[in-house]
Amino acid sequence: MKTLSCLLACLVLLSGTVPAQVSNLPPTSPTIEKKTDEAPFDIREHYTKYEYRIPMRDGVKLFTAVYVPKDQSRPYPFLMIRTPYSVSVADARDGKNAYGEDHFPPSTRHLGPAAEFDKAGYIFVNQDVRGRFQSEGKFVEMYPHVDEKKSATDVDPSTDMYDTVDWLLKHVPNNNGRVGIWGISYPGFNTAASIIDSHPAIKAASPQAPMINLFGQGDDAYHGGAFMLAANFSFYTVFQLQQNPTAEPRKWVPFEYWTDNGYEWLLRQGTLGALSKFFAPGTSALWDDQVRHDTFDDYWKPRDLAPHLKNIHCAVLTVGGWFDGEDLQGPFSAFEAIGKNNPGIDNKLVIGPWIHGGWGRLDGHRLGNVNFDANTADYYRKYLVFPFFEHHLKDAPDPGLAKATVFETGTNVWRHYPSWPPPGVQQKTLYFQPAGGLGWQTPFELNKEAIDQFDEYISDPAKPVPFLAYYALAVPPEYMVSDQRFAATRPDVLTYQTAPLEEDVTIAGPVSPKLFVSTTGTDSDWDVKLIDVYPPDYPDPNSTDEHPNSKTVEKDVRPPSFALAGYQQLVRGEPFRGKFRHSLEKPEPFVPGQVEAVEFTMPDICHTFRRGHRIMVQVQSSWFPLTDRNPQVFINIPDAKPEDFRAATQRIYRAGTQTSGIVLPVQTQP
Repeated sequence: MKTLSCLLACLVLLSGTVPAQVSNLPPTSPTIEKKTDEAPFDIREHYTKYEYRIPMRDGVKLFTAVYVPKDQSRPYPFLMIRTPYSVSVADARDGKNAYGEDHFPPSTRHLGPAAEFDKAGYIFVNQDVRGRFQSEGKFVEMYPHVDEKKSATDVDPSTDMYDTVDWLLKHVPNNNGRVGIWGISYPGFNTAASIIDSHPAIKAASPQAPMINLFGQGDDAYHGGAFMLAANFSFYTVFQLQQNPTAEPRKWVPFEYWTDNGYEWLLRQGTLGALSKFFAPGTSALWDDQVRHDTFDDYWKPRDLAPHLKNIHCAVLTVGGWFDGEDLQGPFSAFEAIGKNNPGIDNKLVIGPWIHGGWGRLDGHRLGNVNFDANTADYYRKYLVFPFFEHHLKDAPDPGLAKATVFETGTNVWRHYPSWPPPGVQQKTLYFQPAGGLGWQTPFELNKEAIDQFDEYISDPAKPVPFLAYYALAVPPEYMVSDQRFAATRPDVLTYQTAPLEEDVTIAGPVSPKLFVSTTGTDSDWDVKLIDVYPPDYPDPNSTDEHPNSKTVEKDVRPPSFALAGYQQLVRGEPFRGKFRHSLEKPEPFVPGQVEAVEFTMPDICHTFRRGHRIMVQVQSSWFPLTDRNPQVFINIPDAKPEDFRAATQRIYRAGTQTSGIVLPVQTQP
């Protein structure tokens, strides 16, 4: 959610090992050809648009655009999206105000999650959430759910959805009495939050890339207690509170850095607190909330949606992307919580090889230098999301979707599992070994004469490790598969790798680093990256081919090199701020030189390291400007001054009772 590119995307979207579960879906994604000679579907020709201000139980009116099929020969279900990004159908680039019943999406847009929905016929409902654009009320970031509602003033997204559904059923004719809801990113959060204590007419929901917990669990604001600096700064300089109702243009003007080098620009600002000066007076409230609440405090706790995902009575299809740099963890958290709290409902998961929202706007054929060998997003739209809603809202045949439909990168095949993580997964540890080795045996098992040993490096906040090998602003989506060879050569990055693999190794589930560390400072970040190292004779793609995403994603999604021989593909990387090693609520300093365990969980993966490849792990203590810099002294970082940032010597221990490694969920042979 928290990048300008994804904000624009949301606006566009408005207008081999363990046997897989048997299903009627193709075992792999076909290459789906698009018919270029087919005329675009004309929404204006087939739909009539109405605009309403629907009253909520507390008297607030929410602006709602409704598109009704002109063909009234049969009743239709409602398919709804609730957004803070405006239901206006204006082109996000031209800034024109497009509220009004005569304004329709351009021919290149569609009203539902895919073009198939527009042709099949639904009553599409687009609503500005309270406090945004034409809706009344106060906007609250990640609006907390109210469990015990004692009066009409106890409102939240679930009550707003309930009241909206009740009104639509009574006031929009020719409906079949069924309602579906979907949304990506912030609208994905709204989808999940809106089906708590769900109205009985809601029969299907698809929260896609939903934010569930923004602190510490891999969604947007903080990852492992480290602030996601570049993405949040670029987002909140654009996304700010409004005086509403307003029909202000939807032209989102990105922050002007006056450079292409975000690394140097943000480093030059010195401290996190110094960035507030770039907000106009009275516009920094949302940014300040993110920055100042830098522990899991009473601001964040009620905004953790997972414990509240109860009393859901509809089918749920949660969707996410393996390379979603913003809300990767949200889909897993939602899927798990919904299944745990609502036994018996139809609860399914889809994860593909996509960036944030990429399944809704791209073809999903590749990302950066990594090719997935098929138009995976077209497969999703045609075989997964469309038949899901058709079945639950129109009684179409059951598509027989698996509990978990996931794309396995490395082999580039779809897997259909009866659970996630899949059955037959074993937790196996790859241990750090001497001379940069990495293996399934501990150093002691390799050499019983070995004594406690460590590897060390100096981490200097004045020279933080970059997260890209090239200049960029904000966060290019391809960073999640980017080449890590530039980092492997730095003296402040420790690198461990296996010998060439003799057999494929498939990982399916969350990854858990288990480190034994010490620092000469009193705080430190421990950034861990799991990497797939390609063989030195790996064939290169045709470097003259145009990148498929080059015209639909920001310019720096395409890395500068297409050389894949020896490529070090990032498979999963995650920061962890050491002071939170015991609790996200109560940070604790390190005692300089004292060895301590640091363990954390990285988001799930489904990836096969192919025979002949190597598995690599890199460990470092900065990842800038993806995350903010740690001063490496125990301090409230938003208040840190330039002189508080100090170099520190970091040690990773790898012998005896202090053997560092990374725990992987390895699929066993059947």
